[in-house]
Amino acid sequence: MSQAFYVSLAEWSQVAASVLFIGILVFIWRRFISPGIVRSQERKNAELADAERRRDDAKADIENARHEVSATDGEISAITARGETDARHLHDRMLATATADGRRLVSNAEGELERGRYAARERLREDLVAKALDIARGAATYINDGTNRRLIEEAVDAVDRQKTV
Repeated sequence: MSQAFYVSLAEWSQVAASVLFIGILVFIWRRFISPGIVRSQERKNAELADAERRRDDAKADIENARHEVSATDGEISAITARGETDARHLHDRMLATATADGRRLVSNAEGELERGRYAARERLREDLVAKALDIARGAATYINDGTNRRLIEEAVDAVDRQKTV
């Protein structure tokens, strides 16, 4: 066999080894590497989908929180208005109660003052009558029948004059 045959055989052997090498690479690629890449891609896609779902859930939670804050602001306004109204009513009731109590106390004090004045007048009257009686008893010792008759006549004349007026 000739030298050219061996060279051609070596060349074809190289071609066959290259084709076999490429075939083995394709087999390894399809058997081991490609499924790994596909699984990795599916896992990453699942992670991405999960991240997007969590992002959407977070956006929904944020929107719900904004609505709750808006509702809470309305409730705060309503509670504040109700508190102000209740405070105003309580102030008015307390003022009315205090005014009524003050008037009652003033009325009671006026009654007590009038009773005190009446008692003082009565004591003064009693003292005055007692002193007048003491003076009259003392003066009675100096009055004789003529003076007594003259005093009675003056008293009767004074009463008669009062009736004519």
